[in-house]
Formats: sequence, C-alpha cells, structure tokens
Amino acid sequence: FLSHASEDKDTIARPLYDALRAEGVAVWFDEAVIKMGDSLSGKIDEGLARCPHGIVIISPSFLAKRWPQRELAGLVAREMAAGKKVILPIWHDIDHATLVQHSPTLADKVAGLSTDGIPSLVKMILDVIR
Repeated sequence: FLSHASEDKDTIARPLYDALRAEGVAVWFDEAVIKMGDSLSGKIDEGLARCPHGIVIISPSFLAKRWPQRELAGLVAREMAAGKKVILPIWHDIDHATLVQHSPTLADKVAGLSTDGIPSLVKMILDVIR
C-alpha cells in the first residue's frame, strides 16, 4: 500500500510506484486501483486490509490532509494488531523536528529519505519485504 498526499504524487509517489513495479513488487497505488464509479473509502479499506506493508510518504502535505491521516491510522491499527512491522515511512520535504511536533511515535521509526533517491528507497523497501 503506497500512502501519500496527492501533492507528492508526481515528485515521489508515482516514480516510487513505477520503480517498485519494475522490481516485480505488487503495489496498491490509488490511480492504478481506483476506477470510475468505485467507492473511494471501500477501495482504500480493501487495500489497507490486504497489503502486508504500508509505504507512507510523510510530507507537510501528508500531515495537512485528512485522507492520508486516515490511511496512516489504518496502518497503525494493523501494525498494533499484528505485532510486527507494517509501516515503512519515507520522509519527503520534512525534518525530524517538524515530524515530532505532529507525530512523536511516527518520528521514532527509522525512515527512508526522499533525498536519497528512488533507487536507494527501493533497495531499502526490498530489504524489508523480501
């Protein structure tokens, strides 16, 4: 499951999705899954329930929007229930101090940095999921 704010779609979400797909990874990505007439909340809930991991692109836009926060809450609930790592955070245009102000528990997780580049992020993700 690739959780992101729409403002981050072109700069990081779509390139990361494309790179992961090129590595053979099945990724739930909104524009690839949600079609005309679908229930937005229904499709998101389905994706959250079925995906073993949630890649969360945390940015100022992500923290400011309601839908990404709901996705994050769903992933936190899954992680707590499973007792294992589900959330794979990526920091995008955000620093530790800002994230601590919004979510101290999320700031505690080791994260990838978008400035490291897509190939590096893909390697980090593959190291966890494979």
